[in-house]
Amino acid sequence: MTERFRNFVAIDWSGAAGERHWGIAVALAEADGGAPSVVWRGKPWSRQDILDWLLNNLPPDTLVGLDLGISLPFVDAGAFLPGWDQSPQNARELWRKVDEMSAADPHLAVGSFVEHCDVSHYFRLHGGREGRHFHLSSADHRRGRFRVTEEEQARRKKCRPYSNFNLVGAAQVGKSSLSGMRVLHRLQRQLPVWPIDDLPPRGSAIVEIYTTIAAIDAGRSAAASKMRTFEELNHALTELGSPSVAGAGPIDDHSADALLTAAWLRSRAATPALWQPERMTDEVARTEGWTFGVA
Repeated sequence: MTERFRNFVAIDWSGAAGERHWGIAVALAEADGGAPSVVWRGKPWSRQDILDWLLNNLPPDTLVGLDLGISLPFVDAGAFLPGWDQSPQNARELWRKVDEMSAADPHLAVGSFVEHCDVSHYFRLHGGREGRHFHLSSADHRRGRFRVTEEEQARRKKCRPYSNFNLVGAAQVGKSSLSGMRVLHRLQRQLPVWPIDDLPPRGSAIVEIYTTIAAIDAGRSAAASKMRTFEELNHALTELGSPSVAGAGPIDDHSADALLTAAWLRSRAATPALWQPERMTDEVARTEGWTFGVA
């Protein structure tokens, strides 16, 4: 697969309120080698900027990793939002529903979706509000519901993933994932999203990434996955067989995550097993998707 792609992009994402976010970082690694580099546009990225860049400026034959959950749990309860007659039946329907119900929210935010009277019951929200269906799962997770790939992250990589139904706390991933779903819907199939779409024999494609997995594969632990100096980052890049980036001293962890994960995608894209996870059935692929690197 390395020869299948000419470029590897990692995008550290943010679901925070507002238009522009220092928490969004984009890094590029080229297949023919060299150190990964940050893609910088002179000001912080917005989510709309990322959408426009993916549609109009993405280098050819690029494997794009998005650091967000591309879907919600489905398999555990047989539905995304069990008991709601409008619950989507697959990931693409979910993206459309999130985008349509949040159409009035600026900057690709998702407040209207999560606060909707029929939907809010499934989420843990700010203000101490925990929906009555937040724990609705055959697995009865105290931390909320999880996708199959998130269960595998914990089992195989010793990660501690957070439920996409949790919208509270510094480590919450729910709003990031839901805002990302608006972007995925608006791509309108111009970029396939694996494994919800089959990986085509040529052209660019998107996969879900979890930057902690890249750090683990580079020799760091899940608890110490964040790199805040160039020295830490370059040590991890060396572990992946990548050239170092220029710089010394502090680096923001968003850029570090993106740089390392772009190099990691380059180093792992040719691993057949990562494209054929054992527990990724057709139903899982169609509804929940998967995190690249978990197999």
